[in-house]
Amino acid sequence: MSDKQCDIGFIGLGVMGSNLTLNLADHGYRVACFDLDQNKVDAILAQDASERGDQPPRVEGCNSYTELLSKLKSPHLIILSVPAGAPVDHVCHHLIDAGVQADDIVIDTGNSLWTDSVEREEQYKGKFIFFSTAVSGGEVGARFGPSLMPSGNPYAWTRIEPVLKAISAKVDPNTGKPIESYAPGKPVKEGEPCATYIGPVGAGHYVKMVHNGIEYADMQLICEAYHIMRTAFAMGPDEIAHTFRQWNQGKLNSYLMEISAEVLEQQDPETDQPLVDVILDKAGQKGTGLWTAVSALQVGSPAQTITAAVFARSISSLKDERVTASQQLAGPTQQPLSDAAKTQAISQLEHALYCSKICAYAQGFQLMATAAKEHGWELDFAEIAKIWRAGCIIRAVFLQSIAKAYEQDENLANLLLAPYFSEQIAKYQADWRQSVSQATLNGIPCPAMMSAISYYDAYRTAVLPANLLQGQRDYFGAHTYQRLDKLAGKKFHINWSDPARPQVAIKK
Repeated sequence: MSDKQCDIGFIGLGVMGSNLTLNLADHGYRVACFDLDQNKVDAILAQDASERGDQPPRVEGCNSYTELLSKLKSPHLIILSVPAGAPVDHVCHHLIDAGVQADDIVIDTGNSLWTDSVEREEQYKGKFIFFSTAVSGGEVGARFGPSLMPSGNPYAWTRIEPVLKAISAKVDPNTGKPIESYAPGKPVKEGEPCATYIGPVGAGHYVKMVHNGIEYADMQLICEAYHIMRTAFAMGPDEIAHTFRQWNQGKLNSYLMEISAEVLEQQDPETDQPLVDVILDKAGQKGTGLWTAVSALQVGSPAQTITAAVFARSISSLKDERVTASQQLAGPTQQPLSDAAKTQAISQLEHALYCSKICAYAQGFQLMATAAKEHGWELDFAEIAKIWRAGCIIRAVFLQSIAKAYEQDENLANLLLAPYFSEQIAKYQADWRQSVSQATLNGIPCPAMMSAISYYDAYRTAVLPANLLQGQRDYFGAHTYQRLDKLAGKKFHINWSDPARPQVAIKK
């Protein structure tokens, strides 16, 4: 391949980078790759050799940034898959030293904070075109088709679009279900690609950040359903797995439901116990759920189910304290269920999980809409829902209905107001309330499910107690208040220390 120039340069050959490189090669792109670790370069060359058989090499290794640039067609297209933060700038500065040009495009595919991407576009302006695309789907998605959320220079997108749409996951447009193939060298080419231009630089990583926040909520909701079944219904992991597989045939069909069943079915090879019973109940996190929660607070968008999921991971980390507290703090006595009551409770819990999931997604899309207004982005929520139908962690048939809701009303203020979803919650909310009530009565924590129903009830309530709250703020801090019977925006204040101020007569 040395006599031909490569189409794409790739820097960073970790798990995601090496799989993205092979994905590009499967789609006919010749790739020049580089990593500071020569062993990783050697490994991907060996992998390419094992997959291509007697075909010409598709991947060429490089020993330096300069050599990588020399092997590329001009203008250069270079993809980075390096850890977020300083490593991205480290590579960018080395590319400048190696001779990258103003019309070359450098694409960051890492899990970068969206504001960093905004700063980088300005920082490297005139040196090269900095572009970013968020990637979801893990190593399997990277290899055989991820969900991609690109954003940045519109001109750069015209050059990048064919590449990203080729390597992205594909979906059957009629069913909304993924079209999948896990055979190297035989990529899926039919169907709708799970890649669409999101908007100005940073918008793609913001959307991916919210995706991850929804992912936190979705995972926590499934875990709460598991906890309720395990504790209140006295079900074992295998029985719960069977139930999850049944649920996965209907409205709750999703990747997360599927893998949850697989985890519950897995035996520990050392003890022959269910693996879930030997895993420590302390959850880790990489920060993207936290970023989502912080952003929701900053822009004032209610995302309490996402935030509750973040806090659930935080309280799980207090393992030693929880063990001590379990021996000292009282809880209710749990009552066993009859077989008939258990069957009914399982059905109710399925509906509770579904309604809670609707609210979690509603919060995520509401957050994106609020941020879009603040930052001047024009986000296409139908397209965003479509690219999440395959390749990403929250992929689910559920997203087909979300896409249709936004196609029918592009100005939809909240998913809860879409006729389909309002009808679904109206149909199942009694079961939802029953499940949450029973969990509470049994002392089983379900913070995400509880926050979801609280969000729904708050959103549908015309008069909230914030009127009293505004009176409290005016009393102790003279923060003023607005009135229902006066022009919007006009502020009022009561001199609370004035003994002559008028008061409501107390009836005795």
